Amino acid sequence: MAIDPSMVTTALELPGYRIVRNYGVVRGIIVRSRSVFGTLGASLQTLVGGNITLLSNLCEKTRSDAFAMMMQHAEEQGANAILCARYDANELMQGVTEVLAYGTAVQVEKI
Repeated sequence: MAIDPSMVTTALELPGYRIVRNYGVVRGIIVRSRSVFGTLGASLQTLVGGNITLLSNLCEKTRSDAFAMMMQHAEEQGANAILCARYDANELMQGVTEVLAYGTAVQVEKI
């Protein structure tokens, strides 16, 4: 049973639902590095200014992967929703970043 993305929220509750079980914190962690080619391409994009699409796309893909992993972790525990969803990112070393998606896995039912 896959969690519907609309059942993931940054809020403390889902309007129209009540929590029937709390499974605790779930997370998805992705550690990514930039390739030499990606770094070179991004460096060239900085010369003209504006959005650095190579890095924007890498960031979006990484966040999406971390989010999917968090949802999978919640599903494995039997949850059908995630409350208080958040992202965090840390640079582990030059060019290597950890992205963490986390939240509280819960079982909810319609009121």
